[in-house]
Amino acid sequence: MKEYYDLRAPTYDDWYLGHGRYAERDAASWDRDLSGLIDVIASLPAVRTLDVACGTGFLTRHLRGDVIGLDQSAQMLEIAREQAPAARFVHGDGLELPFADGEFDRVFTGHFYGHLEPGERTRFVAEARRVARELVVVDAAVRPDHEPEEVQHRELPDGTIWPVLKRFFTPDGLAAELGGGETLYAGPWFVVVRAA
Repeated sequence: MKEYYDLRAPTYDDWYLGHGRYAERDAASWDRDLSGLIDVIASLPAVRTLDVACGTGFLTRHLRGDVIGLDQSAQMLEIAREQAPAARFVHGDGLELPFADGEFDRVFTGHFYGHLEPGERTRFVAEARRVARELVVVDAAVRPDHEPEEVQHRELPDGTIWPVLKRFFTPDGLAAELGGGETLYAGPWFVVVRAA
């Protein structure tokens, strides 16, 4: 998947911004929900935070405090450094976090957990709990036009097609998978759950 995200990096934010092939969705609903999501992220207390699979830094830039973004894609990190200049960035694997036990107050992740296979989910939650006392997960809300779990065939600008596992969540379902937690946000497109 590293190659997929390296190739997708230059156009990744089209999804957030509603550009290109994403221009056809309900822009008003999306914009309201994205604004609500950003408000929740920006309202999190300013603490030492690790943003796992930070991608282009689109969400990272709204986190307050001492923020480190981690991603496996060097191309994503190049963009993240421009979008979130106040954060520091590390090239690494979200399932084998290169940090000491308890090094952070919070692990944050946006749209990473929903791409993980069952064994990877367990590893990620264990790693997040190892390095931080709090985990905040942003992911996709259950949608009527999608199955709760599906393999999407995503086409990149170069014409290649990539199979990508994508899961959609209710807040309670996501909290249960994380071992309990509270809903910080539930909208038509996004859910945010905090597990402590």
